[in-house]
Amino acid sequence: MTLEELRVHINTLDDTLLELLNKRMEYVEAVGKVKQNDGSSIYRPEREQQIIQRLCEKNDGHLTPDAIEAIYMEIFAVSRNLELPEKVAYLGPEGSYSHQTAEARFGAMSSYLPLNSIEAVFKVLENKEAKFGVVPIENNTDGAVGATLDCLGKYNSLIVAEAYMDIHHSFATVVEELKDIKRIYSHPQGYNQCKNFLEEHLLQDVEFIPTRSTSAAARRAKDDTSSAAICSHIAAKLNKLPIHFEKIEDNLANQTRFLILSDFKNQKGDSDKTSILAKTEDKPGSLVAFLQSFQDKGINLTKIESRPLKEKNFQSIFFIDFKGHIDDEKIKALIENSPNKIKWLGSYVNGEKDAI
Repeated sequence: MTLEELRVHINTLDDTLLELLNKRMEYVEAVGKVKQNDGSSIYRPEREQQIIQRLCEKNDGHLTPDAIEAIYMEIFAVSRNLELPEKVAYLGPEGSYSHQTAEARFGAMSSYLPLNSIEAVFKVLENKEAKFGVVPIENNTDGAVGATLDCLGKYNSLIVAEAYMDIHHSFATVVEELKDIKRIYSHPQGYNQCKNFLEEHLLQDVEFIPTRSTSAAARRAKDDTSSAAICSHIAAKLNKLPIHFEKIEDNLANQTRFLILSDFKNQKGDSDKTSILAKTEDKPGSLVAFLQSFQDKGINLTKIESRPLKEKNFQSIFFIDFKGHIDDEKIKALIENSPNKIKWLGSYVNGEKDAI
């Protein structure tokens, strides 16, 4: 078959795809009207996950599961914006890992609002200036993000979804020779995750200048012709900063977990996770007894993280993840009958790949 003949076949398939997508949007519009009448949420992460899982199980062609997810997440985003335009706040600036995560979840058609702090994202949601927020909660190299944990206790936004992103740091600079680099710009977390690379290339003693984000690092390195940036690939690309090394992080499995925040409660799905903040009673053995109550009811804890309450008596609050939904009878009973102070943060689809 000639190249021209192949292109004709592709054009025919594209015409069919366009027709089918328009037909899908007709049904989406009808669903939107039903949701408006009964007041249900436009964003249904558990329903989207069910669709992706079903298609991956059915697939026997060239598309990988990741490819199917990428394609359908964009279709879902377009569908939601037809039902109701979405505004998404994230920890900026443009080109940050939070931005990448937000776009991967909400697509190119959504309206995005970059903010300069995690607390600013929570404030915007609290004031109803955006429908969704995207913030980091933990990194598998550096641990929990304290500012997010603090804001979850302070504000009323709910976790409606989570997303895991592989974090790859690039070394970008306009300098031709590494020995001529006088300064390195980076977010401190990114810098600390690339210590081996810096030592191997004799850069550990070069002046380090911390920035608010990897995007800011790329911008400053673009203007400073004696410097380099440790930044994301997209930040280097947006700032037209040449990349000398693509992946320089010590841990090539470096991954960050992000939370998607909003103001509604998810319906139960097939693979749910619930997050809470718990302040245990101030007496010996109270934390042990609280954790034992999960085992007694057969509830699988997946994470526990302590965070100081910043009070004189040095008490802590505990961020806890466990499998299940708040509407599960055993979980509801555990929380309602607990003598401890518990704040429910949300029940949502488990975003870890092995949970699908």
